[in-house]
Amino acid sequence: MIERAKREDLPAILSLQRLAYLSEAELYDGMAIPPLTQTLEELEQDHREGVVLIVVEGGDIVGSVRAKRDGDSVRIGKLIVHPSAQNRGLGKRLLLEAERLWPDAARAELFMGHRSTKNLAFYRKLGYEPFKERLVDERLTLVFLEKRLPKRERRDEE
Repeated sequence: MIERAKREDLPAILSLQRLAYLSEAELYDGMAIPPLTQTLEELEQDHREGVVLIVVEGGDIVGSVRAKRDGDSVRIGKLIVHPSAQNRGLGKRLLLEAERLWPDAARAELFMGHRSTKNLAFYRKLGYEPFKERLVDERLTLVFLEKRLPKRERRDEE
């Protein structure tokens, strides 16, 4: 079941994030990528400024995603699933739920590093298309993807 994270969930989310992003850091030669260096205070700010969704199984958080409204866009970030819980559709469910948080939003946007081919394929399969790239340095180019969202009726708050 997907639910909104509470403040007390944030340390567990940060631990899961560090575990989930180790494989990404390896793609970039052990680079100290932001998901591995993010502090609890920074995650608390993400929580205050947007929505953090989680999936809990057996009392443990096994997945999470962040979303924030920015004009007509939903900015999605740090979609993570515990390695032992991957390939079961949890990431897809989290992403789709994040897209539905603001029913009147026109698009969803996210970004990742250019070497993250598995993730790029995952997002493309779900309707995301690259629309720009930004060179960070010789080891990293950020790829920005977007998806047009259908107009929906506003859901009742749960």
